Amino acid sequence: MAATAVPTLVLIGHGMVGQRFLEALADRGVTGRARVVVLCEEPRPAYDRVQLTSYFSGRAPDDLALADADFMARHGIELHLGDPATAIDRAARTVTARSGLTVTYDTLVLATGSYPFVPPVPGADSAGCFVYRTVEDLLAIEEYAKNCRTGTVVGGGLLGLEAAGALKGLGLRTRIVEFQPRLMAVQVDEGGGSALRRTVEEMGIDVHTGVGGKEIVAGGDGAVRAMELSDGSRVETDLVIFSAGVRPRDRLARDCGLAVGERGGIVVDERCRTGDPAVYAIGECALAADGKVYGLVAPGYEMAETAAAAIAGDPEVSAFTGADTSTKLKLLGVDVASFGDAHGTSPGCLDVVYADSRSGVYKKLVIGADGELLGGVLVGDAESYGLLRPLTGTVPPVAPEQLVLPAGTGAPAGALGPAALPDDAVICNCHNVTKGTIRAAVSEHSCTTVPEVKKCTKAGTGCGSCVKALTTLVNDELTAGGVVVDQGLCGCFPHTRAELYEIVRTRRLTSYAELLDGHGREEARGGDGCETCKPAVASIIASLAPTVGADGYVLDGEQSALQDTNDHFLANLQRNGSYSVVPRIPGGEITPEKLIVIGEVARDFGLYTKITGGQRIDLFGARVDQLPRIWARLVDAGFESGHAYGKALRTVKSCVGQTWCRYGVQDSVRMAIDLELRYRGLRSPHKLKSAVSGCARECAEARGKDFGVIATSNGWNLYVGGNGGATPRHADLLAQDLSDAELIRLIDRFLMFYIRTADRLERTSAWLERIEGGLDHVRDVVVHDSLGLCDELESLMAAHVSAYRDEWADTLADPDRLARFVSFVNAPEAPDPAVRFVPERDQIKPDLPLLSGPTLPVRTLTTSRPLEGTAAR
Repeated sequence: MAATAVPTLVLIGHGMVGQRFLEALADRGVTGRARVVVLCEEPRPAYDRVQLTSYFSGRAPDDLALADADFMARHGIELHLGDPATAIDRAARTVTARSGLTVTYDTLVLATGSYPFVPPVPGADSAGCFVYRTVEDLLAIEEYAKNCRTGTVVGGGLLGLEAAGALKGLGLRTRIVEFQPRLMAVQVDEGGGSALRRTVEEMGIDVHTGVGGKEIVAGGDGAVRAMELSDGSRVETDLVIFSAGVRPRDRLARDCGLAVGERGGIVVDERCRTGDPAVYAIGECALAADGKVYGLVAPGYEMAETAAAAIAGDPEVSAFTGADTSTKLKLLGVDVASFGDAHGTSPGCLDVVYADSRSGVYKKLVIGADGELLGGVLVGDAESYGLLRPLTGTVPPVAPEQLVLPAGTGAPAGALGPAALPDDAVICNCHNVTKGTIRAAVSEHSCTTVPEVKKCTKAGTGCGSCVKALTTLVNDELTAGGVVVDQGLCGCFPHTRAELYEIVRTRRLTSYAELLDGHGREEARGGDGCETCKPAVASIIASLAPTVGADGYVLDGEQSALQDTNDHFLANLQRNGSYSVVPRIPGGEITPEKLIVIGEVARDFGLYTKITGGQRIDLFGARVDQLPRIWARLVDAGFESGHAYGKALRTVKSCVGQTWCRYGVQDSVRMAIDLELRYRGLRSPHKLKSAVSGCARECAEARGKDFGVIATSNGWNLYVGGNGGATPRHADLLAQDLSDAELIRLIDRFLMFYIRTADRLERTSAWLERIEGGLDHVRDVVVHDSLGLCDELESLMAAHVSAYRDEWADTLADPDRLARFVSFVNAPEAPDPAVRFVPERDQIKPDLPLLSGPTLPVRTLTTSRPLEGTAAR
């Protein structure tokens, strides 16, 4: 096409790489001067195969589409769905499709991808055996799984773990069988594999490594019943998914005489041309010039760009000589990433490793003898991937150990932000977009938002792992250019959460509608808001209710419509549609009489009972219509809501302290009770957890909490900003050797300052890392009163403490409020038949396909009394 327009270009295959190739052709104007014909085997246009498993999380197949609905028509591309190519005649330059359609080509591009490898296991063709590759595969698995209870995935690689997550999501008891000695053997090392396996098994998935499938055992109906493994063991299973790797789909090339590799793959040169100059091959079907077949999307996209540039006659064709195989994925909810020389094969390299088996976190960096970062593996916490991968091949600006330590103990704030990266650092691996290209999109191409930069550069439109770094770079570049960056909470408000807090407080607003109409974006005024801002504003109004004169009850009037799912019924919704009941037990201290009441309630309502690690007793399995009757008995016994459902204080954990423990130096139980009763019901941007340890042995794990207290011989040390969740962070010491009064005063100030300035759904750990000045600034504000706010912060907390009312007690006292607690509005006395249970260890568990055992009848109350003012249910 360098000199004359190519009359007809045929593309065989319309997957992710095929679509990227078409976009590259369109960008170069080729579609406007040539006939482009696409033969697609699947019945739907190209979709995001990387996000395939999200179908089981509620995304419709159409939501995965990669192109706009009018892309083909807009560029005059002829797309033939469900009509794959069956033969290529290179002498006549024709392609024949299954329908009989024959197209003469001037240029042919093969993007046929790969096919799933099914090991030669006897019985692999039995009913109930599937592969995991297309939307149609998923639809078939979903339908078949309706009558299954157990499922097995053969293969523990990327797709294997995704398939296991899909089966688990469908409610099947799931196991993984992997021939290699660890999961994801290609991407992670032994340590990463061990961490990943431990986390996967904690999810209830059985893992068998170092074994393969020997035979699929079918029943008389030809359907799968079991699998015999190579170690002689046998596992019962109703469904099998083979995800043991892929092979290049090169049959068309073989049949027409094109060269293929010894282990498969269509041989191409650096411009993705085959031995026939009229034929190109890209993506997983191609054997690149470096002798590798790449099974990742990013290299396929690079090949698509190279081929499109060569066909268009672009004089600046980028030769494809190899690709970065770094990858970051979330598998079964676990972040897994690898980059560079992840296995440490370089001579003289050293490993820097951080491992926390309790949290399932494993991080390894491979460092060269000269300090150069060569690669790494991240499991359980891959937050730093977006910055570490671009640093590969350089000597990082901080010591390697600082790069793997948890937040709060590693590199100084800002030392490794995207601003520290050179302009040639690749930020978006999927589309090979550098930091310099992103900056140029803002400074030279007038992009002013992240979506505009995405459209201009394609950065962030692949796997999405670079979006956080991309956003930071765009905002930094806009700020450097004197542009005020929109920090609005969402599309409804131009203000941050902290700014909305101040507006509500100073204007004494008591409703979301007032706030939206008076301070929302013009186009949003008079509307209903969005799911981002409504819960955030509800939390602000609830936390300021005593100050602004609002009713603090969260289910009255407009407030009810703003709440998150759990707050609607003052209980946590569980996976089978039932709810949990969590009464507050301050300090974990409880009288025998109250303990008996909990036992009687659990017995009478047939609830699953569990003592938690946070000094509470959780009761699971309550139907929504049973909640008022359960809480009536608990409130009568002196219990109140534990706020397990709210973005509020959960618990203040404690050890037994000096009262019982020979090591204790302070009364930690008393202090824990005082703190929990003081801050109960405090609505905040995110949940709050606390703990009090009676000595430095730290049995209450106070440094893993949002605010933690550790006793000293001289008083109390206060730690803030800890988190034991998905990204563990040790709390930092705010002040030490405090008296009781000093401790409470500082916690009051700290909590109200956090509530006032934190972003929506921002934990104290993330807030402390983000807020300008970090811990030093927070200390200046709450300890030294540098902003003159402390009197106001203390006043806000005092208002909360004096105005506190138990939400369940208020609910029980109001028949109108009780009216919402029904399974069906049109049949208020009917229980939900979908909420069913089966027995397990003398208790109950949800009756889902994952679980086995005889079905129990839905429990009905036989001993509790009706509530005053209501009819017995």
